[in-house]
Amino acid sequence: QVHLVESGGGSVQTGGSLRLSCRFSRVSNSNYCLAWFRQVPGKEREGVSSIDTSGGTTYADSVKGRFTISEDNAKNTLYLQMDSLKPEDTAMYYCAARMWRCSRYQKRAEFGYWGQGTQVTVSS
Repeated sequence: QVHLVESGGGSVQTGGSLRLSCRFSRVSNSNYCLAWFRQVPGKEREGVSSIDTSGGTTYADSVKGRFTISEDNAKNTLYLQMDSLKPEDTAMYYCAARMWRCSRYQKRAEFGYWGQGTQVTVSS
């Protein structure tokens, strides 16, 4: 069982930055994938970025060059640094975990562990 708790959401203006954090319980598996998803009302939850035990990362095309995912193993914390934010980044952001390596594209159905979400609002 993996427990995830997000923090760091808030409201910023276009062009601003936020850093999301996701504290997770210790993962005993030697292989796992940690990811950030986001969802707006009425739309599917979409994968934003992921990182796995190899250190490999993936990003959705819409956030490449603006968002950076990282993991601090000593603190059991996953981060998402979001720069140059746009109004279309407004969403509820969730961190998620699964007990095998990441794919090129992350699918909601493949993740069994989720945080409660943190809201990000970007105003124009």
